[in-house]
Amino acid sequence: MEIRYRLTEEDYVQFNLFHIKHSKAARRTLAIQRVIPPVLFLLVAWVFAEIGHTSFLGLLITFSIVAVLWVIFYPSYFDRAIIRSAKRMMKDGNNEGLLGEHHLVMTEEGIVDSTSYGETKVSWGGIKAFKEDRHSFYLYNSAVSAYIIPKRELKNIEEIRSYLHTKLKHIESENK
Repeated sequence: MEIRYRLTEEDYVQFNLFHIKHSKAARRTLAIQRVIPPVLFLLVAWVFAEIGHTSFLGLLITFSIVAVLWVIFYPSYFDRAIIRSAKRMMKDGNNEGLLGEHHLVMTEEGIVDSTSYGETKVSWGGIKAFKEDRHSFYLYNSAVSAYIIPKRELKNIEEIRSYLHTKLKHIESENK
């Protein structure tokens, strides 16, 4: 099976967002960063009340509002930070061959991904996970990198999904 597609910066950004949202380590980090600062805000309210000999209730209300706003808005800030980071990596690094035209050939042995800068090969056993979202298929070849196949350029998504499931029986598919 052969697929030709164009990988864009937006595809790469979407992969990074997908990966962060589905990574146990990233979810744990987000949870910690979402909970610890509000607890510290409340502690600061108590410290300020003690040091300044002011009403703890007034400070508690003020810092509680800040804490609630933090809990509500931090996840969207976190996502924007991931997007900025992914875009910065694309501009800073040597990324020839990552974006642009791809020719992906899936054989009995594995995958060959060719671009104008070279080609990479991986056997089916080298694919660690198969995941998807509404934008793309992700064939993880390590814990943090994947072949990104944008669905917008595929003629028969169901046929490709079925083919990949057949070839990747050695892994537990997590389609999200």
